[in-house]
Amino acid sequence: MSDGWHRRHRTALLLAHSMGTQVVTFVLRPTMSYGAIELHVPAAWLGVLGASFAIAPLLLAIPAGQAADRYGERRMAVAGAILLTAACAAFLAFGHTIPGLIAGGVLLGTGHLGCVIAQQALVANVTAPGRYDTAFGHYTFAASLGQAAGPVLITVFGGALAIPDTGRIYLWTCGLAAVLVVLSTLLTGSPRTTAQVKGDAAGVRSLLRLPGLAHALVTSCVVLAAVDITLVYLPALGTEQGLASGVVGALLAIRGVASMGSRFFLGRLSRTFGRRRLLVASTVAAALAMVVTPLPMPLWLLACVLLVMGFGLGVGQPMTMSWLAESAPAGLRGRAMSLRLVGNRTGQILIPGAAGLVAAGAGAAGVLLITALGLGWAGVAARRLPVDT
Repeated sequence: MSDGWHRRHRTALLLAHSMGTQVVTFVLRPTMSYGAIELHVPAAWLGVLGASFAIAPLLLAIPAGQAADRYGERRMAVAGAILLTAACAAFLAFGHTIPGLIAGGVLLGTGHLGCVIAQQALVANVTAPGRYDTAFGHYTFAASLGQAAGPVLITVFGGALAIPDTGRIYLWTCGLAAVLVVLSTLLTGSPRTTAQVKGDAAGVRSLLRLPGLAHALVTSCVVLAAVDITLVYLPALGTEQGLASGVVGALLAIRGVASMGSRFFLGRLSRTFGRRRLLVASTVAAALAMVVTPLPMPLWLLACVLLVMGFGLGVGQPMTMSWLAESAPAGLRGRAMSLRLVGNRTGQILIPGAAGLVAAGAGAAGVLLITALGLGWAGVAARRLPVDT
């Protein structure tokens, strides 16, 4: 009885920590852009601000995974939450300058990295064998809730102005990040297993030799890049086709809710259809939906297409997390999750740019088509993943 209560308590804290991390991050990232607009920053500099957030995961992900394995998930979560709080304070104190925005973005990316590595390693280390799909499905569902809630809070804090009150948002997020620090101290880490690992470099090399690792990383990064491209280019497609911004927003919401649904029921779906079959079918279905999205069709049919796309895109991330957690030996799971994060961030930087270059003359429809082809290829390649139990 007490063990069951302890497990539920630990899970509730972890999911709250995941949601809180994403709320803070997805409030601050768009607010950074609003702060830059207030400063009349050229559009090209907005890309620099975005890169200030993404650069930390690329450079520090592997060391963060090693630290989570060596020192424990709770310490990593506390460090990440403190860095998120420092980012909020930097935006509040120096967000009226371009260097201040860039410094805040670096701190935000580093803090977010520490929190998510700790969360994913904790899920991997405390989940019983055979329960990874359900555990990572619920974890990514909570993260999706936070990602959806963050931008909504901008309207609460910022009112109906074209540019919200950024100072007020920074102040409120300082409070939210402080709550996240408290939640971090309450997390229960997994038993330490670092004695099994003979060295950091040897540990990463052993992970790189895992059968199917390359296919898992490719599937994960292509799916995540496809989500980002949908967020950017669906509004552009709507503009080309004369759809109102409110309609496009509703379509994006349908896609997001469908992804949350597939994640919430991931464990049941994988048991029913088989893990490999589910991963391949969901990725290919999302690719087919993306192919037909630019075609002229009634609005209700387009909504159905986005529903299929969102449901399929929701499976790839938690399923590849689950596979990595099951395949990586104890004591290396933090590093396994950090490798996946490096692949994801690399895909987020390279794939949208490549799609835009290839389809430069074809508009948003061309970008979606190129992305769909890549997504379909990743789905077919996922057949080689040894993910069925």
